[in-house]
Amino acid sequence: MFEHIDSYCERLDASLWSEPVNFVTNIAFMLAALYVWPQVRGMVWGQVLAVVLFAIGVGSALFHSFAQTWASIADVIPILIYVLVYIALSHRVYWQHSWPKTALFLALFIPYVALTLPLFQLVPGLGSSAAYAPIPLLIFIHAALLHSRLPQVARGLAIGAGILCGSILMRVLDEPLCGIWPMGTHFMWHILNAVMLMHMILVYRSHMLAAGQAGR
Repeated sequence: MFEHIDSYCERLDASLWSEPVNFVTNIAFMLAALYVWPQVRGMVWGQVLAVVLFAIGVGSALFHSFAQTWASIADVIPILIYVLVYIALSHRVYWQHSWPKTALFLALFIPYVALTLPLFQLVPGLGSSAAYAPIPLLIFIHAALLHSRLPQVARGLAIGAGILCGSILMRVLDEPLCGIWPMGTHFMWHILNAVMLMHMILVYRSHMLAAGQAGR
């Protein structure tokens, strides 16, 4: 649990403040959460996602300071929770599925990742970022299927998936560009992710306001 992890260009040793830029840019998650919180007041799903978004910033900050296995877990768990909550939100709110059907789609997320992850791992240069690649693909799938039913939501989801693709690219380029850019590009993964996750909450908010269901 206390094994040191050195995965990013900016980190040069095991000291606590070896990743100052990667550490500080986690404030983007917290600011994004604070920005959306008053806008989703009374919207349960939005409030839950805002809290989790703030927790993502805390977890990532812990990882980029301590850089140990336990901190890596604290970094990943809030991200997974956000993904699962948004999948549930999508099926309950956008697709208007029942709770049993929503639970079924949540369960299908596991075989979906098991099927797609090995394919992304075959992509040259993607490396550990392959673990995140199934997410924008899933969002694009939802966007395509919702195009006729909820065009504004579909457009918002597609934009979010596009931002996430750019974010993953910044994560991928961190090591290859390390020789010419010692700071690395991982900090842009934080900033773009914060924008993307905030955007996804605002897509939900816009839908609820348009549907006259701001109290749900």
